[in-house]
Amino acid sequence: MKIKGIKDVFFDLDHTLWDFDKNSALTFNKIFKMHDVAVDLNEFLSHYEPINLDYWKLYREEKIDKASLRYNRLNDTFNKISFRADSTLIDKLSIDYIAYLTSFNHLFDDTLEVLNYLKPKYNLHIITNGFQEVQESKLKNSNIHHFFKSVTDSEQVGVKKPNPKIFNHALKKVNANPKTSIMIGDNLEADIFGALGIGMEAIYFNYLKDPTQQQVNQINNLNELKLFL
Repeated sequence: MKIKGIKDVFFDLDHTLWDFDKNSALTFNKIFKMHDVAVDLNEFLSHYEPINLDYWKLYREEKIDKASLRYNRLNDTFNKISFRADSTLIDKLSIDYIAYLTSFNHLFDDTLEVLNYLKPKYNLHIITNGFQEVQESKLKNSNIHHFFKSVTDSEQVGVKKPNPKIFNHALKKVNANPKTSIMIGDNLEADIFGALGIGMEAIYFNYLKDPTQQQVNQINNLNELKLFL
């Protein structure tokens, strides 16, 4: 089951190492209290999380810009729960969400253990579609920045995963060969198929245990990486 010949291990960040949903929920709880937004947090999140994923897909596909993503995911969610929020409030929440998001830094279970296990054996890197200023803060504030030799984000490159340009850029930056590199991430389209498409190995972090018919290497928790690497 071990994958032979790997030298460089590339990770996605959100939903792979950094527990986005947990940190996001804590952020919304904080900013709703700050702005006296009287909504049921669990109800809000039950709609926001799938809406957010849909908007990120549009963002990956270059169909919307950053500002549209940040505004519309909130506006659509408030409409779903029939809460009246004017554009001024949504703009304030959008700004404060980004400002406070990295003040919460929960990682997935076993993240530190696995990174400590991998670091002596491989060169570790990040490839993320997240926004540059936010991703840097996540890495530093969660005290995992030092594990990684490089961080490549979509804003640096001008394209997003699964575009082959971002993978090739990340490889070239550290003089890595796709045949001796592997990508680990939670998104089949962006992380797994994107990496496989340029000749890298890949492991799907299926932490939600979604059923998939795709014949790809997959794990349900990070500790299982030790079976492959």
